[in-house]
Amino acid sequence: MSTKVVKFGGSSLADSNQFIKVANIIKADPARKYVVPSAPGKRNSKDTKVTDMLYACYDMAVRGGDFAQMFDDIKQRYLDIIEGLKLDMSLEKEFETIRHSFMARAGRDYAASRGEYLNGKILAKYLNYAFVDAAEVIFFSEDAKLDLEATCQAVKKRLDEVGNAVIPGFYGSMPNDTVKTFSRGGSDITGSIVAAAVNADIYENWTDVSGFLVCDPRIVPDPEPIQTITYHELRELAYMGATVLHEEAIFPVRKAGIPINIKNTNKPDDEGTMIVESAGTDDCKYTITGIAGHRGFVTVTIEKDMMNSELGFGRKVLEVFEAYGISFEHMPSGIDTMSIVVHKNEFEEKEEALLKALNSAVKPDKIEIDRDISLVAIVGRGMRSQRGTAARIFAALSHAKVNVKMIDQGSSELNIIVGISNEDFETSIKAIYDIFVVQML
Repeated sequence: MSTKVVKFGGSSLADSNQFIKVANIIKADPARKYVVPSAPGKRNSKDTKVTDMLYACYDMAVRGGDFAQMFDDIKQRYLDIIEGLKLDMSLEKEFETIRHSFMARAGRDYAASRGEYLNGKILAKYLNYAFVDAAEVIFFSEDAKLDLEATCQAVKKRLDEVGNAVIPGFYGSMPNDTVKTFSRGGSDITGSIVAAAVNADIYENWTDVSGFLVCDPRIVPDPEPIQTITYHELRELAYMGATVLHEEAIFPVRKAGIPINIKNTNKPDDEGTMIVESAGTDDCKYTITGIAGHRGFVTVTIEKDMMNSELGFGRKVLEVFEAYGISFEHMPSGIDTMSIVVHKNEFEEKEEALLKALNSAVKPDKIEIDRDISLVAIVGRGMRSQRGTAARIFAALSHAKVNVKMIDQGSSELNIIVGISNEDFETSIKAIYDIFVVQML
């Protein structure tokens, strides 16, 4: 029988009704043996995620304030779920331990991790699965980095012993047995680790959307879903702001060659998005796979006659940026010009000193600053085999009266990045989506 690891996000487990949906999904496929839950998310737009409630409650406890009501509100979230599921279980001992740990300043990581821990306890009881505390099988090293090899060994050994199991996401333990969490959204990473450890056939990541969309639905209403995306394409889009899956969740399963399927808990029959190591262009519905972007960049353009013949010029420029702790995003250049694209918030606080250092290091003829830059990335494996893709992009932008300030294409021909004015950001995405998707429907 095949083996699936299934991770459910906070919106999928926000209340008892969502728990019932999750249980039905798991029971519908015997291959779904290992379940990774997040903490309860928002039940509605005005609600608060339990993780945020835990952070606030712990901070109040550390300040010596009265955190009783905040703590009771957290308890009630779980009691409502237990009551809604009609479960014969009590979490009083767990809550008492947590209360004392808060007063003893066990740490914000410990506090935040209890959201997943308690949800895991309830879900394991409801499914009649074994509960495996992530702190006992997911290990961080002394420098707070995941010890993937030791973790995979421990996870596999434990799961082989217990059979079907629930392993709460988001946290593990340090060598001194204190709790350590991943960054926010880290339950995705836990699911990926478990999938790699048991050599699963597939890692299903269930959330409240039916996979990745071609572009941001806040910009283009009801954009088309992406059926299949490669890890490389996903990396490019995630870097430019597309967020459905935690970036670090890719590595363990990619290394093991395990595909990820992004699915919708509220629409379980939707195919979702399949994330794979490699894919051909035959299954590309459109030339592009996705569009993503960010506002808030600055371009520093350095001009100097005969720059191209001055050995080490580029190195000297980049050494100045490195000395001031500023990383560059892109670096388009000409014969006598070199442009460095950086994040605006990193650049502005160090601008005066950095420009002085550049003038001293390379003695340019002129330095120009453009503070009005947004970057839009057009990504897709289908672009490699389609002639005229770049021409279509620029025709769409021209038709929308958008001036292109910068062009950068990766050597893999997988992506094209354009720099435009901040005011043209949404217009650019709409224009590109229209020419590559709407006109193909």
